[in-house]
Amino acid sequence: MPAWAGKVGAGKLHFLKKQFLVNQYGAKGNGTTGATKAIQAAIDACAKAGGGTVSFEPGTYLMGAIFLKKGVHLNIPKGVLILGSQNFADYPTINTRIAGMEMPWPAALINVIGQKGVAISGEGKVNARGKFCWDKYWAMRKDYEARGLRWIVDYDAQRVRTLLVQESSNIEIKGITFSNAGFWTVQVLYSHHVTVDGVTIRNNEDGHGPSTDGIDIDSSSWVLVENCDIDCNDDDFCLKAGRDWDGLRVNRPTEYVVIRNSIARRGAGLLTMGSETSGSIRHVLAYNLVAKGTSNGLQIKSATTRGGVVEDIHFRNIEMDSVRTAFQFTMNWNPAYSYATVPAGMDTSKVPQHWKTMLQKVTPESKGIPQFRNIYVSGVQATNSTRAINAQGLEASVLEGFYFEKTRVGTKEAGELTHAANWIFNNMTIEAADGKPLRVKASRNITGLTNTETSVSH
Repeated sequence: MPAWAGKVGAGKLHFLKKQFLVNQYGAKGNGTTGATKAIQAAIDACAKAGGGTVSFEPGTYLMGAIFLKKGVHLNIPKGVLILGSQNFADYPTINTRIAGMEMPWPAALINVIGQKGVAISGEGKVNARGKFCWDKYWAMRKDYEARGLRWIVDYDAQRVRTLLVQESSNIEIKGITFSNAGFWTVQVLYSHHVTVDGVTIRNNEDGHGPSTDGIDIDSSSWVLVENCDIDCNDDDFCLKAGRDWDGLRVNRPTEYVVIRNSIARRGAGLLTMGSETSGSIRHVLAYNLVAKGTSNGLQIKSATTRGGVVEDIHFRNIEMDSVRTAFQFTMNWNPAYSYATVPAGMDTSKVPQHWKTMLQKVTPESKGIPQFRNIYVSGVQATNSTRAINAQGLEASVLEGFYFEKTRVGTKEAGELTHAANWIFNNMTIEAADGKPLRVKASRNITGLTNTETSVSH
């Protein structure tokens, strides 16, 4: 294990023994009476008293955005269900970062902003009821795509995250079950020493919710994620660090992250880095993970306007079943979304500020070229995959120094590797049903891939 791996996470938190029941502040657990003000009043009283635990009597609570404070432990016990409000007015606008760009955006359902020593735990459930956000997005996307504006619709269609930890430290999230996020489920942004332990995410109960990431670690450090079980419609465990000109301006990395002993079910990636890579992502250890029907296993994605370096990534002891692509690495991900292009004749003089930010060019252009290097994969067993490797570097930035050992992939096809250098395969087998070799193009020093049915071809 890397020496730094034992230093991640929130450590042991201590809270005063005082308890504040939200019901004593007027909250009703009948599922229909709005409880936001009463819950916030209990949180405020707890913080004013120096901290303690805010909890609930059994019941169903209708809630909009709440804001936790220093020294507060929000306990959502078994028998408690929180229903997210479906009224956008219940989520005040805050300054935050979304998909790599700083901008005003609705607050999350549960917010920890600028705080220290906060916990959210319990065996209860939080149903964000995000379909009102999904419907808004799909309607806008259809309109925006028709006008050549796919690249900005995700930012204009402001949707509600379930839990946001922003500019905070020594934070623990433990045991809660989250479902039906309107947008990302758990975002850890600009924070350090955070633990996410034993969280269950189920974002497919009410249909196919777009952008319902599981856990996003965003320009944050010293983070521990463990014992989680995620079923969502976008990246399951995802690391991010800013997008394009704005991400390069902020220039804050995600680093020193451990993800372990967890499961990804449906979703876009068991472990994804990017596509927001501008501030760099490094020093990541992921081990004892399982992917079941996830689109991708290990995925690193960026674009030629992102910049940043993804490096020192360790991916160990992984089981994958029925993933689409076991290993996917691309520096030109989803061009329609990744590159801001104004349709001919469009007047941009009166567009919102976040449009102007997105349209700000990266100069020199070379600053936007990402780098992926020093990636270590060992002990991966994949069965029933569609493709083993889909790896596409750039002529200006080859995929440098990837190391695979003790890995076996059963797949329909081996896949392709382009613009790569210094890849070493040690005891790695790709069993491709079509019998064709891994296609290697415009690459050098690719060595050691041996198996019975396929081999490296140049």
